[in-house]
This record gives sequence, C-alpha cells and structure tokens, in this order.
Amino acid sequence: MTRQFAAAAILFALLVAAATADAAVIEVTISGLRFSPAEVTAKGGDTIEWTNKDFVAHTATARDKTTFDVLIPAHGRGSLVVKAPGALDYYCRFHPMMKGSIQTSRD
Repeated sequence: MTRQFAAAAILFALLVAAATADAAVIEVTISGLRFSPAEVTAKGGDTIEWTNKDFVAHTATARDKTTFDVLIPAHGRGSLVVKAPGALDYYCRFHPMMKGSIQTSRD
C-alpha cells in the first residue's frame, strides 16, 4: 500500500510539473503612471505580473469590475493567472487614465 501511495504521489507531482512547465510569466512594468507594455498576449494558465516602480499604489482592475482587481503596492508587485480566452481590458482604480489590455488565447 505504501509503494502504491508513493508511486501515485510521484505521478501527481510529475503531472503538475508538466502542466505548469508550459505556463509563462508575462511582465508588465508600472512607471510614470503607465502600464508598459499596455497590451500583452497570454495563454490560459499564464501569469501576468505587474511590477510597480512608482511611489504610489496602483491597481489592475478589470473594466467589468468583477473578473479581477489586483492591488499593486508602491515599489511592489501583483499578479494574476489568466484562465478564460478573450480580451480583458483593465485600468487603475486610483488613476483611471492608466489603461491596459490582456488578450488571452486557449493555448
């Protein structure tokens, strides 16, 4: 029984590693009250990581206000794993002139 459990645990770990191996981290920098790049393309499972170089906090908030709302502290980071395909437009709640877009494909 112990060998079966160990084999199942190893198989599970390999499957998880294989599933996450294809995922990418897409970096967006915030500086001077701007998202850069403002438009990114991702695949389902990819992570968008915002790095805030400004001295004030920002958010990455979905235009629909329900999909995501990521707080990005001053000189900090925030992230989001994208799931569904489609276009996700976002902005900063604190500075609404800051805008970005994530285009997500199935694979």
